[in-house]
Amino acid sequence: MAHYQLLDLAPEVLHNIFQNVEPADLASLARTCRHLNTCIRNDDFLWRLQYLARFDPPVDDDTKSWRERLARLTQSLEEVLTQTLRLAQQATASSTKITDFLSNLYAKGINITTILCRSSLFARARPRQWPAASLEELRQLSAQLHVLAGTNLDAPWPTGAGRLCPHVAVSPLRAPFDDSYDDDDYDDPDLDENDQSEEESHLLRSNPRPMRDVHPWARSRVYDLRRYNHLNMWGPFTDDGTQRIDWEKVQAIMIVLGYNHRMYTERRGLSDTDVLGGLRGSPPRSTGEGSRSSASSTRPNIFKPWENPFSGIAPDSYVSSPLTGKIKLAPNPSLDALDPYGVTGTWMRIVCFLDYNDLYRFNFERNIDIPMDQEREPITTREAFRLISLQLHVTRIEEQEEKGEDGEDLLPVVYFEGTSRSTFMAWDPNAHSRIRGSVRQTPTKAIRWTSFSIFHGEERWRSEGVQIGGLRSARGILGNWFDKDYDVHGPAGPTAFWKVSDDMVEEKRHNLPQMLQIFMAE
Repeated sequence: MAHYQLLDLAPEVLHNIFQNVEPADLASLARTCRHLNTCIRNDDFLWRLQYLARFDPPVDDDTKSWRERLARLTQSLEEVLTQTLRLAQQATASSTKITDFLSNLYAKGINITTILCRSSLFARARPRQWPAASLEELRQLSAQLHVLAGTNLDAPWPTGAGRLCPHVAVSPLRAPFDDSYDDDDYDDPDLDENDQSEEESHLLRSNPRPMRDVHPWARSRVYDLRRYNHLNMWGPFTDDGTQRIDWEKVQAIMIVLGYNHRMYTERRGLSDTDVLGGLRGSPPRSTGEGSRSSASSTRPNIFKPWENPFSGIAPDSYVSSPLTGKIKLAPNPSLDALDPYGVTGTWMRIVCFLDYNDLYRFNFERNIDIPMDQEREPITTREAFRLISLQLHVTRIEEQEEKGEDGEDLLPVVYFEGTSRSTFMAWDPNAHSRIRGSVRQTPTKAIRWTSFSIFHGEERWRSEGVQIGGLRSARGILGNWFDKDYDVHGPAGPTAFWKVSDDMVEEKRHNLPQMLQIFMAE
């Protein structure tokens, strides 16, 4: 019945409806019947509106129709995205030529805007500046390339009153390593595109700030508990049970973590040495794809995989750094020799989370009846930030019976155990735990990491993540953490971890502060 009602509508009404349909869907709709094919193909004004909704007016004298112009640009975008991804996947650990080329190419603001910011996330924030690509496949490609490019794509943020980050100020009463975000001076950038002049719009296209401008929308996605389900294993996977990576989810996770890390370090003027405490090291033992940082050779470069665009994305690009302190022997060197993932060693981890009251209010007190396919509103609520050191070692290795989608054997499953401790919050009970988990290759050849945090012998938190760049890449893992029982009420949040060294050091025992001893004695 609805089919015949649609065909009975006047051409003017169909025209108004089709204005709000994606071009790719219009092409599919035109193939359903002769009448719709005629209405869509011959409505040049419709295609003009579709074109101008996505691109600036053309300045050339091209005689092609608006439909042909739009089709040509859509095909061009697909070609650029596909070829860029193919080039990025050919990067090797022994040469920086490809990553240097991509880094220089995407240092240009216009390339960032037109190629790396075409996912649905960016279209939510600035639909005029960053219109979403017309196909889901292209939106996923754009998000994947942005993740490979990393977090340091923003044009310099404005400074004021000696602050590097415009959103926060260091309180003189705050402890230097206090990582709670409870300041009230949050200065969210002006996101109303309707109030921008043409000059301002051009400036934003030439000097984009993807992380600074999009983080409220990314945060909304990451903390929307409706997005966590068993089909995606509560991780950064598609909602169909295939274990395919959902790059738009990974993109949102990366933006939230990158934004919080920048706030965390800039508000305190911290360097890597401050952040790492005892994990000070000398220059890496060898050079390769992961050694392009401009940082001084005297600093530990623990954040090197995140410092430069497209760095650390090649398989085998991880390079071990030496650690200070008493080195302890790996418990199972014979298993380490059989481990294809390089688990044993020291890792750094970032965990972010909302105060549970804020998380609950966002999910269950505001807009609780919105449809599942409707996104929640953007949020600027502050998050807590934890920088954690992990020491992991292999405990056993098992072959996988499952085959890959190409019919080939998959890499074995490697199980591991270890410890987790906060680098700053020395007495934070949630940052100190034992940890166990596994890493495996999925049927789609993604590298999937699963871990459990164990407190007093009981599992409390679980995480699911994917390794960016593939096997033994320096960039590390991006994913989600959540309640180990998959509680629909949360909590949940973003996490990342990456390997620092093949070595592990003896952990120093700290005496309890006198004030803490008094409280515990009572």
